[in-house]
Amino acid sequence: MVTLDRNEEQTRRELINPKLRERGWTEDLLLIEQTPGGADIVEGRAVHRKGRTDYLLCIPVASGRPPVPIALLEAKREGEYPTLGIQQARRDGKLHFVPFVFATNGHLYSEYGEDTRQIVNKNLSLGSFPTPDDLRARWETFSGLDLDAPQARPIIEPYKGGRSARWYCQDAAIRAVIEKIAKGGPKSNRVLLSMATGTGKTRLAAQLLYKLQQAGHLKRALFLCDRDELRIQAMAHLHAVFGDNARIVSTDTPQLNATVLIASYQTLNVSAEDREPRFWKENYPPGFFSHIIIDECHRSAWEKWSIILKDNPSAVHIGLTATPRVIVGGKKQARQTDEEITAHNIQYFGSPVYEYTISDGQEDGYLAQCEIVRRVVDLDKTKITRDDIVKRSGRDAYTGRIVNPGEIEEEYSAKKFEEKLLLDDRLEAMCEDLFAFLLETGTPHQKTIIFCASDIHATRVQMQMNNEYERWCLSSGNKPRDYYAFQCTGNPNLRPPASQLIPDFRGSRNSHYIATTVDLLSTGVDLPNLENIIFFQYLESPIAFYQRVGRGTRTGEPRGSKMMFRIYDYTNSTRLFGEPFESRERLSVISLEAEPAHPRKPTVRVTEGFEIEMIGEGRSVLVNDLPMPEDEYKRMIAERLQEVAPSVTDLRKRWIDPIERRLLLDCLPGGERAARLVRELNDESDCDLFDVLAELTYGLVAKSRAERVASFAHDQRRWLSSLSPAMAAVLNAITAQFARGGIDELETPYLWDSDDVKVAGGLDALASYDAKQIILETKARLFAA
Repeated sequence: MVTLDRNEEQTRRELINPKLRERGWTEDLLLIEQTPGGADIVEGRAVHRKGRTDYLLCIPVASGRPPVPIALLEAKREGEYPTLGIQQARRDGKLHFVPFVFATNGHLYSEYGEDTRQIVNKNLSLGSFPTPDDLRARWETFSGLDLDAPQARPIIEPYKGGRSARWYCQDAAIRAVIEKIAKGGPKSNRVLLSMATGTGKTRLAAQLLYKLQQAGHLKRALFLCDRDELRIQAMAHLHAVFGDNARIVSTDTPQLNATVLIASYQTLNVSAEDREPRFWKENYPPGFFSHIIIDECHRSAWEKWSIILKDNPSAVHIGLTATPRVIVGGKKQARQTDEEITAHNIQYFGSPVYEYTISDGQEDGYLAQCEIVRRVVDLDKTKITRDDIVKRSGRDAYTGRIVNPGEIEEEYSAKKFEEKLLLDDRLEAMCEDLFAFLLETGTPHQKTIIFCASDIHATRVQMQMNNEYERWCLSSGNKPRDYYAFQCTGNPNLRPPASQLIPDFRGSRNSHYIATTVDLLSTGVDLPNLENIIFFQYLESPIAFYQRVGRGTRTGEPRGSKMMFRIYDYTNSTRLFGEPFESRERLSVISLEAEPAHPRKPTVRVTEGFEIEMIGEGRSVLVNDLPMPEDEYKRMIAERLQEVAPSVTDLRKRWIDPIERRLLLDCLPGGERAARLVRELNDESDCDLFDVLAELTYGLVAKSRAERVASFAHDQRRWLSSLSPAMAAVLNAITAQFARGGIDELETPYLWDSDDVKVAGGLDALASYDAKQIILETKARLFAA
């Protein structure tokens, strides 16, 4: 009896797993990791997509201890070429921090290893697949680390709470840290991790310290951060793992008996404002800590508080940062400053042992996807001159007196607006425009951060947003809620202080919706349900920009309840999603000469006289860390498709071959996901992807799957009549399957088991036909019209 190729699931179950078991890969050594799956944003809403399933090969080390992942296996359906999965496996293997990747179709396998000079070995018999002992020996030779050695012990220690207590990227990062420490050598006690905001660096740190403690390597640890709010957040994660052995250091309680101490620079008297580190010196003698974790380490490992590291030179110094090594966009001066920041990290710690970017997290579904709405204030395209201000009776913002012309600068660019020149018309127009967007997207009660140019700007925006809200409540009959918009800055005179406002902003569902800030909320603060990030602030630094964007990437509380957030960009800050540069280890020090002192010019306020127009620049989606308008996204896909399939005939020929179709989709920017996104954008969910791409690229009128089936039944009557009546009936039943699910339905081995096909004649109709050939011919004719 003729059978079709096994699909991926069957191939794994019937071919791959039995052969792996013969080679010693028992079920407990095959670890399945599943990602939540990211989202595509279609017409302002998040559309969830299926997550990725990865199969890791693990080696046993010690009885009662979890096995160690060292390889990734990409399984493909029986009919696909065995090297097809290597490209994907290489990317996924790097994310899992495993040096070996394999791809197989159940008969042959291919492999790529970091120990083989990146050469792909292909067409190897699966019956000769490496055993666990083979891969362990190979891994130990490559890494230079004996897994039985005491220094490797933390690798095999279980997590507090089991596997479910960590994400795969956190596990990979922890193994990378432990490996570097265990190998010894120069800088082996200095380790850098670069992971995007929202990927759980503090939770990772807690589990890392736990594994070190269980292995007997942890004496006493210090978790160091730069603000009280971050200290409280860190305590929540560390206390969950260490209980009362994790404690917060206060100015009068050094917590000398705790295993894990959580402290801020200010508490230890080692911040830039402290004249001398008395609290530190009086309570923590040299060598007191065995491990020091520096949160947001780019901020000052080389500043005054470096005394902590110098007093503990034998301790393991672990730097955590969300600042990527590859920085994007920015002007020369800001780029130089950002390069120096990241270069300091690399110079002190060495290159990151593991990196996980925003785009990685969004692709996997651990981070929320974002939609970008760009707006332009027409006034910002011009400069405001001294004469413009004099004509409008500019006043001192603090005294109200009309300023003399000599006190006014010759001209003000948009980057000085709201710092040196306050424009009431501009501010009111921007706030009115933003509030309208909140209403358009559902409700004004959305958790939102507005990044402002200065403290006084944050005050003014907060007041204007409250005015917009009060007017809306009055017109709609809604009762105003408390603290709708509130200022949250580092101003010491702010009441209530920011430290009291942030918890309500994070947790309250009935108050504290819009926070106006400058930079206080730009880093570290965990705001999982944040829905909008607003740029009223001009930025030049890519690092500052990415830190602000990172506030929105968390996926909600409970986790997964938020799949997207929005960026409303009024200052073209999203241009910093631009071309990358990479920091290197050594850079010359930037010398900044002090400017000569000048008499202070007043902050000028113009209350009215400017006509403001808001200009929309469309909506964008993030594609590989770059914002791309929807039309541009479609154009890019069409251009790439035309390169690999110059005509619709070429597309049709490749489309009906499963392997060729997969290769074609994989070469598109964004892969098959891109084609599915275009289908959603075009509202063509009833079409096969063939029609979506043919319409986009060659201008064909897209047919629904049902229309294609109807055309097939009519246009192929002569061909169908040349077949046996049973075969013709079976093919009509089979094409009905296509109408329900697309071309994939014609390639499943379960096709012949459907009730409609069985009633028509099923496999018995194939008596004198080749099953593969008749299905191929059917697909060609189905897409011919």
